[in-house]
Amino acid sequence: MKTLIQIAIVALLFTACSSNSLDQKKKELEKLKTTLKETQDKISKLELDIAKLDTSKKLEELLEIKTTALVLENFKTYIDVQGRVDADENVSLSSQIPGLITKINVKSGDEVRKGQVLAETDANAILQQISDLETNLELAKQVFQRQQNLWKQNIGTEIQLLQSKTTKESLEKKLGALNEQLRMSKIISPISGTVDAVNIKIAQMVSPGMAAINVVNFSNLKVKAELAESYSMRVKTGDQVMIYFPDMNDSFAGKINYATRAINNMTRTFTVEILLPNSQKYHPNMVAKLKINDYQSAKKQIIVPVKFIQKGIEESFVLVAENGIAVKKSIVISKEYNGLAEISEGLKEGDLLITEGYDLVNDGDKIIVKK
Repeated sequence: MKTLIQIAIVALLFTACSSNSLDQKKKELEKLKTTLKETQDKISKLELDIAKLDTSKKLEELLEIKTTALVLENFKTYIDVQGRVDADENVSLSSQIPGLITKINVKSGDEVRKGQVLAETDANAILQQISDLETNLELAKQVFQRQQNLWKQNIGTEIQLLQSKTTKESLEKKLGALNEQLRMSKIISPISGTVDAVNIKIAQMVSPGMAAINVVNFSNLKVKAELAESYSMRVKTGDQVMIYFPDMNDSFAGKINYATRAINNMTRTFTVEILLPNSQKYHPNMVAKLKINDYQSAKKQIIVPVKFIQKGIEESFVLVAENGIAVKKSIVISKEYNGLAEISEGLKEGDLLITEGYDLVNDGDKIIVKK
């Protein structure tokens, strides 16, 4: 019995000790947790203070930008103007006298030569008159010849000789007039070229001034454009020009063949002409867009897109990247064209122009260049 009591007492003591040890450990754990939180708060505060004082440690907060290395290039400016294709030899032919079309010798697309008969009108009446007149003229020539022979033999009178001569010459003039009428009954090409249009039909009645056949010489086509008087000192013969035909999606590089010196008093414009290569793909009155090169830098210069240039009160400037710093560069602009600016002072080849984020950084800001 005594032994059992002793065992019970030992068990109670062990349980009490175990309970005290567990509570103590829990308390110690809570204390350590509290201490850890205080330490973490101190660490966070120190990190924040250090970040504020040492910006070199804030790389993750620096603005990322992109740059472009500047190079030397030729700077050109252009005058943009609309023109049209013109032909020096572009003729619309018509019959010179009223008549009925009896023959058409060509069709659209045919190549013709100068003096070729393209169509004819009814000339039967004229041909009959010519035939009768030729018979009378032959007789008149014989009479005159005989009168001349008799006169040489001192036979006959001078009046008879003069009358026979006058009759012959009168008939010759009438025959010449009829032959001219016969020529006028035909539509004849005054140039060599290509038949562009045939606007008549067999048995159709035509009259002078009525467009019958159009002939174009495609070997001497040119582009003409009217420029404002203000460009007269900037454009001259020999200037380079790029011609674009929007309806054909075709372009052609050439030179100004001629720039008129006289200014049109009504429109205050002058004309430029550019010769086109011999090709039937170009047509008279076709619309053309011209880019006339009116300026080219004497030497290669730094060229910067205008959108990256910022304006100050008394200066223009751009931002460049130097050793991780955004640096302001004052510049001098010589010329601007089509969104580009020629820079004569302030920048050099190899400078890293900030092209992305340029409007978000200031002079002296630390930056990160995107890869």
